[in-house]
Amino acid sequence: MESQYNAAAIEQKWQEDWVKQGLDKTPENSDKPKFYALSMFPYPSGNLHMGHVRNYVITDVIARLKRLQGYRVLHPMGWDAFGLPAENAAIDRGIPPAEWTYKNIAQMKQQLQTLGLSIDWDREVATCSPDYYKWTQWLFLQFYQAGLAYQKEAAVNWDPIDQTVLANEQVDSEGYSWRSGAKVERKLLRQWFFKITDYAEQLLNDLDKLPGWPDRVKLMQENWIGKSVGAYLEFPIKGSEEKIAVFTTRPDTVYGVTYVVLAPEHPLTPKVTTAKQQKAVDAFIKEVASESEIERTAEDKPKRGILTGGTAINPFNGQEIPILIADYVLYEYGTGAVMGVPAHDTRDFKFANKNKLTIKVVIVPEDSKETNPKLTEAYTEPGIMVNSGKFDGMKSTESKTAIIEYAEKEGYGKARIQYRLRDWLISRQRYWGCPIPVVHCPSCGSIAVPDADLPVKLPENVEFTGRGTSPLAKLEDWINVSCPSCGEPAKRETDTMDTFIDSSWYYLRYTDAVNDQEAFKLEKANDWMGVDQYVGGIEHAILHLLYSRFFTKVLRDRGLVNVDEPFKRLLTQGMVQALTYKNPQTGKYVPLENVVYKDDNYRDRETGEILSFFFEKMSKSKYNGVDPQQVLGKYGADTARMFILFTAPPEKDLEWNDAGVEGQFRFLNRVWRLVVEYGENKHHKVKKNPELTKVEKDLRWAIHTAIKEISEDLEGDYQFNTAVSELMKLSNALNDAKSFDSAVYQEGIETLLILLSPFAPHIAEELWHNLGYKKSIHLASWPQLDPDALVVDEITLVIQIMGKTRGTIQVSASATKDELEKLARESEVGKRYLEDAEVKKVIVVPGKLVNFVVGK
Repeated sequence: MESQYNAAAIEQKWQEDWVKQGLDKTPENSDKPKFYALSMFPYPSGNLHMGHVRNYVITDVIARLKRLQGYRVLHPMGWDAFGLPAENAAIDRGIPPAEWTYKNIAQMKQQLQTLGLSIDWDREVATCSPDYYKWTQWLFLQFYQAGLAYQKEAAVNWDPIDQTVLANEQVDSEGYSWRSGAKVERKLLRQWFFKITDYAEQLLNDLDKLPGWPDRVKLMQENWIGKSVGAYLEFPIKGSEEKIAVFTTRPDTVYGVTYVVLAPEHPLTPKVTTAKQQKAVDAFIKEVASESEIERTAEDKPKRGILTGGTAINPFNGQEIPILIADYVLYEYGTGAVMGVPAHDTRDFKFANKNKLTIKVVIVPEDSKETNPKLTEAYTEPGIMVNSGKFDGMKSTESKTAIIEYAEKEGYGKARIQYRLRDWLISRQRYWGCPIPVVHCPSCGSIAVPDADLPVKLPENVEFTGRGTSPLAKLEDWINVSCPSCGEPAKRETDTMDTFIDSSWYYLRYTDAVNDQEAFKLEKANDWMGVDQYVGGIEHAILHLLYSRFFTKVLRDRGLVNVDEPFKRLLTQGMVQALTYKNPQTGKYVPLENVVYKDDNYRDRETGEILSFFFEKMSKSKYNGVDPQQVLGKYGADTARMFILFTAPPEKDLEWNDAGVEGQFRFLNRVWRLVVEYGENKHHKVKKNPELTKVEKDLRWAIHTAIKEISEDLEGDYQFNTAVSELMKLSNALNDAKSFDSAVYQEGIETLLILLSPFAPHIAEELWHNLGYKKSIHLASWPQLDPDALVVDEITLVIQIMGKTRGTIQVSASATKDELEKLARESEVGKRYLEDAEVKKVIVVPGKLVNFVVGK
């Protein structure tokens, strides 16, 4: 056996061997309990980064641990392969999106395999493959048949120069197109939606079924769903039969409504606009159309509005109130209209003052003597009703129910529960996505493509310019088809699906990934689901997880799965950060090679300017990225894995530093030398003494303490960092003992390697085989704790004089307080320091110390 640890050779050897043996394949038809370990699958950018490494190493440790604990494990991998970057690459590089994507997949797969991940690559999926998106289309039709997929007009980002729809990622923070530089406009297009709002209450209530999810993720989902309990109220329009509908959570303020605001794109806007205001309203609408949704709703941006000239009537008091349009009201939210109560809403108060609108107080503090106080800011607290007709004198908190009952009785409105959650817009006017399997017929309307004709494949003869409509909309041969229902000439849908659709069911496909007859077999999905441990970034805490939960519930209702929730436990790992240098004067980041340390400061090598430095998420633009392949080439995958697991708890951000990597490399080398030395010095027959020596007892205590602590660390919150610390302690204990012929020492070496194997699988496998074991260490069993080994006969007792430690002695672990004091007094330490001293007080802490308080 080599005395030098050669990480590169060892890792290549075992990665190839594991593939040959099929050790990572998913066992079927086994009596073992199942465990489904899953990382969020990556977009195939072509380059593995440290965020990927951290995600997949964490999941791999869990998968390897569960195999050792006797579970049959499903640990798959795939590619979230549709999306805008591939289309941009086609425009910029002149190559087909599929070519670019599959090249990146091959490159990233090779990189991932160097990490020694125990992935079942036989279950690999790519969402851009027809073998996968055939079933994405079939699932779309399940939603369509259930009445959960529909079309309506919705606003899109429109580039007026390139004459094309832009994804949100293509619009900068100022509202300009990333490609043409044009100011982006909002335009209405007929688009596809999923009725996720039908499941809003279930999605909210079932968060209680997820104790294994972080509280902050559940809170983020709860806020996104945004359940509000309030009232639906209608304000008649003067001179018209129509009414303006609003939703409010503050019906107690309805007598204080002094205006109503419509979204500029509301269908009632042209109907309430007077001839006198027409020109100004049209100009305002055009101006607002050029703003993104983010710009219009930003909290720090002043709210702008304009009078339409129309008048509404507050039905509760009969007062005529003006109708305005404003940029902060969006037609897609709620009813597309809001009631203005400036006395009791901070935003409305500012808006009313700016537009010289009436402010009417209807709630005052309980101790207030005034009914019409002059306000310097909105009063938003509970209080007593005033200027509110029959409700005067009521507590505002109690009046809400009474006002809703009155509104229902008089026909002004009714109680309503509303959600912030909107239906999921799934249309994308792009090529590189899953085609929507619908045909539009002049006679039959929208008709589903028959199952037998799936998949609707993406055509390959496509020109990418970045201008005009979707490339699919220009392909007449692809668009023009016969109606599946009546046979008349019809046209294909040219929108493709949001890539969140692809990632909302991939975890189900993994359970039966090579099935070409079904999306997945019911029995297999029900066997493996739900995912026992899901690992991924916090950036997916809302949309991806919410959509996946929605998908699961719909498929449950369609009889395709029998689980309510897709992911039992969720771990959201922190970011990987690195030291970053920045010029505080210019705001520009500076590459490490341009940084020098001079006169107690980091400086720009070229200009001499002082630089600020801090840890920030790794990024090429910040010149602080670390290439995983360079780390693997220098230290090996096991060292990289150990550093990532040891440096920070998984949910915290990890600060990359080379010294920490070196430290883990040195630790693995110590383990190597320790086991090599044992292999070279142990006899063929290990002595099994009936009575353990003091050294053996101490070592066995260290072994089983490691088993206990590491087993606990790898359950629940997965404290990998403290588990690695325990491995180091056990290694040190073995190094101190050096009882090569002892059965306890053999137990310690075997235990160390098995405990190490999920973390550093290659070196553990190499050392295991070189000790003469034939089967893979990854087929071994997780060590069992012997509680008796943790029972100690003796303890080290600290002797203190006036609180200062003067020495230690070995005493019986069962000694009483009196016995401990006596042993301490009679020890050499006690005699030396207490001989001429007056002991005024003795403090005994059993199992730890004896402290003598002495006089002068």
